[in-house]
Amino acid sequence: MGSLGDITLENNNVMCPPNPLDPEEFRRQGHMMVDFIADYYHDVDKYPVLSQVSPGYLRDRLPDSAPNHAEPIEAILQDVRNHIVPGITHWQSPNYFAYFPSSGSVAGFLGEMLSVGFNVVGFNWMSSPAATELETIVMDWLGKMLNLPKPFLFSGGGGGVLQGTTCEGILCTVTAARDKVLNKIGRDRIGDLVVYCSDQTHCALKKAAQIAGIHPDNIRALPTHQRDAFGLCPETLGAALAADVSEGLVPLYLCSTVGTTSSTAVDPLRALCEVAAEYDVWVHVDAAYAGSACICPEFRHFIDGVESASSFSFNAHKWFFTTLDCCCLWVKEPQHLVNALSTNPEYLRNKATESKKVVDFKDWQIALSRRFRALKLWMVLRSYGVANLRNFIRSHVNMAELFEGFVAKDERFEVVVPRNFAMVCFRLLPPLGSRSTRDGGLETANAINKRLLDAVNATGKIYMTHAVVGGVYIIRFAVGASLTEERHVRSAWSVVQEQAEALLAEFEVQAALQEKAETGLTEFNLHASMQEQAGQAVHA
Repeated sequence: MGSLGDITLENNNVMCPPNPLDPEEFRRQGHMMVDFIADYYHDVDKYPVLSQVSPGYLRDRLPDSAPNHAEPIEAILQDVRNHIVPGITHWQSPNYFAYFPSSGSVAGFLGEMLSVGFNVVGFNWMSSPAATELETIVMDWLGKMLNLPKPFLFSGGGGGVLQGTTCEGILCTVTAARDKVLNKIGRDRIGDLVVYCSDQTHCALKKAAQIAGIHPDNIRALPTHQRDAFGLCPETLGAALAADVSEGLVPLYLCSTVGTTSSTAVDPLRALCEVAAEYDVWVHVDAAYAGSACICPEFRHFIDGVESASSFSFNAHKWFFTTLDCCCLWVKEPQHLVNALSTNPEYLRNKATESKKVVDFKDWQIALSRRFRALKLWMVLRSYGVANLRNFIRSHVNMAELFEGFVAKDERFEVVVPRNFAMVCFRLLPPLGSRSTRDGGLETANAINKRLLDAVNATGKIYMTHAVVGGVYIIRFAVGASLTEERHVRSAWSVVQEQAEALLAEFEVQAALQEKAETGLTEFNLHASMQEQAGQAVHA
């Protein structure tokens, strides 16, 4: 029997197909699928972390048209094993240290199953009251875990909403800020609005601002410096705001980051909010990665000053064991979101909405339709509890600290920027002979670190990614995969050392050959010069 059973023809009439949600068939295939995924997690560390396939590989393996008749689930899963798995970069591998983690958990997975199983479209309260009300409860739970000020909670007049990604959250808040200001100064002045960020801010802000109609020339990516650990300097922001106001422009929005993508730098939130307040600028705090850590009291200080911000977000699907997608966004004044994003066609009118006693989350996001994301976050919070969630995060920080110690003890390497959370930014130092060049060997160091990263990833044993900060090419080692243990970190460092030793040995050979060639050329030139001088003497 195929996945949905087969459809046969009789007297040129299409027979009624089997029920696509037959409970017993779902039970049978569901057990097979759970076993398949459990086996995948059991063996995930055996696969090359970074997929080794070439572009276009799958089109050569699969038919060029869909099957006319149903195929059995067994055959489909076999093709997944043979053709799909080789093309996956394994984000759940314990040897995955790239980008930022997309951590999962049994609770997150089961919550996703429930959400998909119910398959509700929770655009307003009426469409599924539980979906809305659970979301408001969970967002207040999580807000209290982060010790967010009460004005961000539903219980304090604000509120939180689950978006798909940080990109969506930033777009919603930029749009809300835009309409809030334009309603005061006139819609014809949209070309005067300016948004601000640092040169370390995620590109999501630029994309959101452009979608919201902000002129590209009015997006200020302000410079950061190593002396400030690449956080945005309040004086730099103040100067930019003053300069724009003097030109007749209107400061609109500041995106402050806690845990930048390149180096997990932290902007000084309290001081930036003080500067922004002078110009009535909407301040959004993007803590997509590092917000999870702030449920731990020892990391909460990184968001000190959030009480003066307008909105705050972090991704529970990054480092909070809640599967993609699940971005948590809180706003102090939800009415600005509603004013900018709401639509009320006749076919959505209902008594609950008109009573003003319910939340319609369709008015807090870009799309109308929305998934029941609160289920999986609720299951994660209940299944592990605050204490365990804190300890999961601390264990990753401890493993990153271990790796940082390995780097610091090896004189061939250096930690480039201070470690704030569970990511270490490091590089292989340029060979001594190249450090006397005009750029201090920076070009050579950048090139050799790029080669090092490529060599490490090519082994398939681990996967890391890079960034360029202050002109320096750095390798990012981000701990956060749910299955990672200390032994994986130790093994990763061994891989890095092995590849570094091979590269440095190659560099030494090349340097020796170059020196020999230069010495030979010098000797040749000296010999030729002596011959020329002797010839001149004979002629004289």
